[in-house]
Amino acid sequence: MSEGRKMWLSVMAVFMVYAVVFILFEDYDRKYLMPFDEVSDWHLLLFSLVVMGGLAFLLFRYAKRMDERISREQAEKENRMRRELTQNIAHELKTPVASILGYTETILDNPAIDDDTRRQFMVRTHAQAQRLTALLQDISTLNRMDYAKEMIQKERVDVSLLFADIVQETLLSLQSRQMTLRNCLPQGIIVRGNASLLYSVFRNLVDNAINYAGQGTTIEVMATEQPGAWQFTFRDNGIGIPASHLPRLFERFYRLDKGRSRDMGGTGLGLAIVKNAVLLHGGTITVASPATGGLRFDFTLQKQ
Repeated sequence: MSEGRKMWLSVMAVFMVYAVVFILFEDYDRKYLMPFDEVSDWHLLLFSLVVMGGLAFLLFRYAKRMDERISREQAEKENRMRRELTQNIAHELKTPVASILGYTETILDNPAIDDDTRRQFMVRTHAQAQRLTALLQDISTLNRMDYAKEMIQKERVDVSLLFADIVQETLLSLQSRQMTLRNCLPQGIIVRGNASLLYSVFRNLVDNAINYAGQGTTIEVMATEQPGAWQFTFRDNGIGIPASHLPRLFERFYRLDKGRSRDMGGTGLGLAIVKNAVLLHGGTITVASPATGGLRFDFTLQKQ
């Protein structure tokens, strides 16, 4: 039901209750009911119905216009967001595509290039192709959550096992940065959800900490059981970010340092995927920058 229709029904209900009470209680101290034994009572009833009908008509027209204005504003907002998203996607795709074209054209235009330089260019081309692939995958994931929610299948997922796999997968990256990942999750955390999206939630949080928390930091993941849900805490003791950036941290393509983010291989969509996936699973998520340093993410996942 639209907001305008809700408003119209609410006002009509209030007016109807008032009219009935006013008519049925003849004396103004309203102590007892009186039957309709006078013509004036019926005239008053008829007058009240006419007034209510006129008021209902005017309110209905106002509510309809309000709904139309809200729909128009929402459509304009969605169109503006789509344009911004399209521009951001085009901008993000342009960099790796330009790099790939530049390296391959250099190799093709210089057949006598030495083997070491050729190999170096091929390695850089491969890295840019991997970044392009990651960006397209992230865009596809977000589109699936935005426009095909009903097609996302859910099942029983063991989050404890899922995160244990992520710990093993990121072990080399953690060691290269002298970082420690403390897995404090209890065994047997079962939620109903999409395994791929839940993997993206935890993997993106780990990758975000690895890329930006700083060398020698510690990442800690904990969970507590609540009625109907699991409460997760993901935190690190790294460099953190200024509090002014926190409200925009989950925005698509939002970066604190665009150049550094690209050098780290980030797509700018990781935390947006985290938030959308958590919401899709009926949970909530918040981010804070504690006084002790680093970042702290608190989020919930519904059990069923």
